[in-house]
Amino acid sequence: MIETAKKAALAAGQIVMEHFRKLPPGAIRSKQKNDFLSFVDEQSEQTIITIIKESFPKHAFLAEESGASRNENDYLWIIDPLDGTTNYITGLPIFAISIALLYRGAPLLGIVYDPLHKDLFWAKKGKGAFLNEQPIHVSNKNRLEESLIATGFPFKAKHFLKPYLQAFEDIFLSSVGMRRMGAAAIDLAYVAAGRFEGFWEIGLSPWDIAAGGLLISEAGGRISDFWDDDSFLYKNYTVASNGHIHKALIEKLKRYFPHYQRVYQAKGD
Repeated sequence: MIETAKKAALAAGQIVMEHFRKLPPGAIRSKQKNDFLSFVDEQSEQTIITIIKESFPKHAFLAEESGASRNENDYLWIIDPLDGTTNYITGLPIFAISIALLYRGAPLLGIVYDPLHKDLFWAKKGKGAFLNEQPIHVSNKNRLEESLIATGFPFKAKHFLKPYLQAFEDIFLSSVGMRRMGAAAIDLAYVAAGRFEGFWEIGLSPWDIAAGGLLISEAGGRISDFWDDDSFLYKNYTVASNGHIHKALIEKLKRYFPHYQRVYQAKGD
């Protein structure tokens, strides 16, 4: 299964790179305000699904552009064919392909592929996390004051902008600094590889975080919702860390996002 997923990611990466900074006029469509789609997203997704179906024709799929497949199966592939589309279409070199496989809701494998830098992050449940063929681990920094934190702006949930900015200020002033990459899969892979100590964002979808979540867990870190619940995949509030600073991040986030805000639907406004 991991070899099939790698094959699919690499093939999708070729498509993505063929068109990077070469998109013709009219190639970009708007799904909703500030949320874009190109034909590259669609071609990448179809390539991934086709390759996986060749080996596992009965498996189910949940993909960003085509949605959920009609068949039901214990095995579910969750796919983001181009995470960081806005970066991609504007020529910013930060984007990735994300593929995860779940069995009865539990993650089995995850891949985040950065085709520009040829960085293939991958993990198998119980077998560790890797960058290409080298093992990776979260950083060992154990104080928020020593940590570099990544985040993502709530562009699908601007009604949360005020508490988001309050949390941003608090964490920014308590850490080494903050970074906003524009691709959650990259953020999570970088936490797993020890490049960031933590990451938090509102309004992410399962295809944004399924693969990166397993990378972090297998690299020795933690991923949860803002209230330290490990069933984070469909919760929309995501916080990840090297594990050492997880409690400190959660304590700050809970100040600005009370318990009643757990139920959240992305409004796209």
